[in-house]
Amino acid sequence: MDRNESVLRELNLYPQWVRKEQPADESRGTACRADAGTEASCAPAVDTSAAEADIQRMGIAQPVLSADEGLNPSYASSPAEGRLGGGVADTQQLAVAQPAPSADEAFAPSGMPVEAESAAGVASEEPNREQLIAKLGWPELKAMVRDCTACRLRAGCTQTVFGIGNQQADWLFVGEGPGADEDARGEPFVGEAGKLLDNMLLALKLKRGNNVYIANVVKCRPSADAAGKQLPPRSDEIATCFPYLQRQIQLIQPKVIVALGKTAATALLKTGDVALGSLRGTVHDLNGIPLIVTYHPAYLLRSPLEKAHAWQDLCLAQHTMRDKYAL
Repeated sequence: MDRNESVLRELNLYPQWVRKEQPADESRGTACRADAGTEASCAPAVDTSAAEADIQRMGIAQPVLSADEGLNPSYASSPAEGRLGGGVADTQQLAVAQPAPSADEAFAPSGMPVEAESAAGVASEEPNREQLIAKLGWPELKAMVRDCTACRLRAGCTQTVFGIGNQQADWLFVGEGPGADEDARGEPFVGEAGKLLDNMLLALKLKRGNNVYIANVVKCRPSADAAGKQLPPRSDEIATCFPYLQRQIQLIQPKVIVALGKTAATALLKTGDVALGSLRGTVHDLNGIPLIVTYHPAYLLRSPLEKAHAWQDLCLAQHTMRDKYAL
């Protein structure tokens, strides 16, 4: 045998090395592997420092251990372990700096196959859903909302209701979610509540589609109870859909936002479950945009006495627009 082979045999590492320029001796390698699994009888004790010096002088790279030998307790307890001055950790450390084994043999430290670990690494580098939505323009955003199936609401509605109006509007009105009429037509506030909203806009000398954009917190019709009454969207449904509204606000850059109802107000201001009355009468700040809270038109239809309070809120919004922007 040559000197390289002799040194590797003394370290009980020879089975991992097969010279490319000559065929491997199968019988010799098999016998040594069998010994390595028991007491490594083919590896008499040697002076480690001298052997390592020989390896470095000849330019031989440190050996690569197979997955079985590097992690097998019987291999770690062999005499070679004592001569290398460590246990399993040292054995594994020798293998770290070497080229990766084949995909069939290699496993990540966590026990995941290399292929799975690689896939997990790629996934972690991909932008999350909110980051993706935050980069979309109007056409892409509309398409994503149209095709969205991210929550259970999509399965129970006819279509998504994206929003309508001037995409560079100064005024943005935000409601809760589509009702039955809106679900059928694909446009927000088109039923009786929509007619009342149009009257509220006229009171401000505004008109739907003219310097006004109308949207909802959720783009699909919320669920109904056993009696058929529409329920407010759940917190998880709001959280799933909210990035769409957030992107709409970023694209529109309105001068004033009017939140119509408790769901819209608490979602935009992230206040949690608080009474609508505690949010009225104040000019809130939403990332530099003034936000005024008022009642939802559907609530005003059920509680007409509150229309006077709603008018106060609209006047506050109008004064805010004039004072801040001299409009």
